[in-house]
Amino acid sequence: MGTGAERLEAGAASADRLRRASSFGAAAAQYAQYRPGYAEAAIRWCLAPVSDARPARVVDLGAGTGILAGALARLGADVVAVEPDHAMLAELRRQLPAVRAVEGSAEALPLPDQSVDAVLCGQAMHWFDMDRALPEIARVLTAGGVLAGLWNVDDDRVGWVAGLAAISKTEATLSRWRATPEAGTEQGALRAGSSWFAPVEEREFGNGQLRSAGSLVAAVATHSRMLVTDEAERARTLATIRDFLHRQPETSAGEFTLPLVTVALRAARRP
Repeated sequence: MGTGAERLEAGAASADRLRRASSFGAAAAQYAQYRPGYAEAAIRWCLAPVSDARPARVVDLGAGTGILAGALARLGADVVAVEPDHAMLAELRRQLPAVRAVEGSAEALPLPDQSVDAVLCGQAMHWFDMDRALPEIARVLTAGGVLAGLWNVDDDRVGWVAGLAAISKTEATLSRWRATPEAGTEQGALRAGSSWFAPVEEREFGNGQLRSAGSLVAAVATHSRMLVTDEAERARTLATIRDFLHRQPETSAGEFTLPLVTVALRAARRP
């Protein structure tokens, strides 16, 4: 059961995770404006196991403001966006009035059994309680349906991107992703759910984004770590990032390409 100190530490970590997971609604409009989309090739790869479905019935789970849902709709999928945060859901409906959007969570999906071909999660799966979410996702998927997660991570093989990641203390970097592929990660949780899902597959897709120093700072400001930081510290960190970008030759002269990689995981629902 662990020591009292270990239980306190676990409780504090859980509380911090919950606070960060519920922080995005306060910045819903900025999130919709500045967060990057996902590489189209990555989305197509996630849906490839159900490509025979016309149209594929796809859930965007933890849909936020609909960045992934919009891309799925443009690819011809029959999309249902599921999001627990009221402010994010309202922004999603404003951005995508033609997409069906419902309140719900990974742990309690408002959908019938075996009703969808795919469940995709854009920048969201790490907020789920996977012990509860995996059987619930398996419930709504058809046999052979696919569960997939997508994350945009900074390509810190590039020097100035590594410097930016150090200042912003971002956890979403390619080197960090590659260093922790199993235990304690989403991939490890999917493997633990092997009674419902076949072994996990993983791919990486380049996803460079056109940015300016201002738009990149605005995007960083929507990260959960920034949203839960006190205002003074947040302002100092964002000012430091802005100064850093103005000093770098790659980012100081107007628009530039931010090197991102869309990392995708997928696993097929067992029959």
